[in-house]
Amino acid sequence: MFLKKVVCIIVVLSIALFRSHGQDIKIIEKLKKQLASTSNTEEKIDLLGKLSLYLMDINLDQSEEAGKQQITIAEESRNREWMVKAYLSNGLRCSYFAGRNDYNDRSFDYYNKALEIAQKNRLQKWIGIAHMRLANAYLNKSDKDKALNEANEASSLLANIDSDSLRAESNVTLGTVHLARNNKTLALRFFLNALVMAEDIKNMPLIRNCYLRLVEFYNNISDYDRALDYHSKALEALEKIDDDNKMYTKAVYLSGIANLYSQQEKYDIALNYYNQSIKIADSLNFPNLKIPAYVGILNQFLTNNQPSKAMDYFNSPAGETLKNYLSQSGFSAAIDQAYAAIYTRLDKLDSAKIYLDKSAPFFEQSANDFAKISSYGIWADFYKRASDYPNSIKYFLKVKEMSEKAGILENIVEATKQLDTLYEKTGDYRSSKLYSAQYFKYNDSLQKLNKEKEMLQVEAADEQLRLQKKKKQTEEDNQRRHNIQYMAITIGIATLFVLLVFMGLFQVSTGTIRLLGFFTFIMFFEFIILIADHKIHDITHGEPWKVLTIKIILIAMLLPFHHWLEKKTISYLTSMNKLKVNKKGIKNLFSNKKNSGNE
Repeated sequence: MFLKKVVCIIVVLSIALFRSHGQDIKIIEKLKKQLASTSNTEEKIDLLGKLSLYLMDINLDQSEEAGKQQITIAEESRNREWMVKAYLSNGLRCSYFAGRNDYNDRSFDYYNKALEIAQKNRLQKWIGIAHMRLANAYLNKSDKDKALNEANEASSLLANIDSDSLRAESNVTLGTVHLARNNKTLALRFFLNALVMAEDIKNMPLIRNCYLRLVEFYNNISDYDRALDYHSKALEALEKIDDDNKMYTKAVYLSGIANLYSQQEKYDIALNYYNQSIKIADSLNFPNLKIPAYVGILNQFLTNNQPSKAMDYFNSPAGETLKNYLSQSGFSAAIDQAYAAIYTRLDKLDSAKIYLDKSAPFFEQSANDFAKISSYGIWADFYKRASDYPNSIKYFLKVKEMSEKAGILENIVEATKQLDTLYEKTGDYRSSKLYSAQYFKYNDSLQKLNKEKEMLQVEAADEQLRLQKKKKQTEEDNQRRHNIQYMAITIGIATLFVLLVFMGLFQVSTGTIRLLGFFTFIMFFEFIILIADHKIHDITHGEPWKVLTIKIILIAMLLPFHHWLEKKTISYLTSMNKLKVNKKGIKNLFSNKKNSGNE
């Protein structure tokens, strides 16, 4: 079970790096040049933050140096906001290696330092951001209660901040925490609310992040088709974002889509997406970007019970790239554990034991709880195959204990099932009966959970429909309000034109007519541009160079016409030879008409 269901530990340790981006030496060099050419302190801090993050999957020492330099410059500036940003950036950098306790602890230290500075200086926005980061950090440590406290604290603080994007991000954080706590309906609502907020402010990176969280949600309830829908939307959103890193992120997304197909056991389709991801990495000449695809293919062989193919792949050039990456990143123990897992499945237990012993110190001392559970599962399966039942029991008990802490019901069910069998083989029938009862209890809970997942899929669809109806109603209300405003503006402009004409009939100074004419024609032509603006964005899909080109052409046509028409109209109205009334006024006009009638 554990070698089939537990994704290879390499995923836990390495894939986090690529959840956001893969990087290229060219981007690193570009950042270094920008850093060398700027004297602006805030810009230096921001550039060093990006550089330290990007270097995490290139060179850890250089990443560390950039992070330290960022903090030094921020501290020397004595600008509290810059200091907070620097510590948060370093906390995020360390969180990329959340599979290692030392990095996890450092991430907490940086976040708490940022929070302390923000609180002392009453920087409400940054206090909220720090609490959001700490919520995610506590999730990495399986402390869901503290994660919820941090997320709620962030939400209450950011509710009073004039930033729709931060409020949306706080909803994303709350959704992530509630999903980890198995409050799935609540999680979905937070994710969808965040998506609506992001769409309202047209924040495409945030929209993309919401899509990815919905992928996580639907994957969690085993609705892989809907998860694939949102992953495709995330890919479409990526295309609309102006980002030098776009192609690198696209390669990662394709691997994510492949993983979803693999979970559906559509292995051929999954392999096609993995290969697309690898092809992009090849085109960018960036071998490390292939890591997510290589990990996915390796796991596909393991979960599909093909250890021989897994071994061949791990020893192939692709496997060598993966192993080199893990070694350079300080995760060589993951290589040993991967070999141990494969050799165990191949029943080559002597070889498996050698690699297990080599990997054990790291996972005992440095790995987080999720990594330890996987490690203990491999040890338990190894001893079971070696018929060393007491040691197998020992490790299955560890799996059960830590899975209960982390709330991983599937592992608890499998552990109790194995303990029932193993105690029976050792002749301890009392313990066997105890764990047999626990197995049925937990299995009933698992079956109930699976049924709840099915109900959640229906409920999620209803929630989506409700949200779509609400969104449609909001759009209709907005359109109705806009139509009223357009009508009011039209009436206003028409009134100004009528007033302008009447000014030509009565004794009004030339300066007044010119001033009113100027504002009337400004409003008229700006109104035309306002109406055209929506059409332009629809036609160009908001692509900047297209919008700019069409607007330049439009203004080039309208501006001369505007000046010509304004000049002619005002000239006509102010001309003494037209209908403008002279000093005798309108009274003389009517007198002339009367005299004509008498004659």
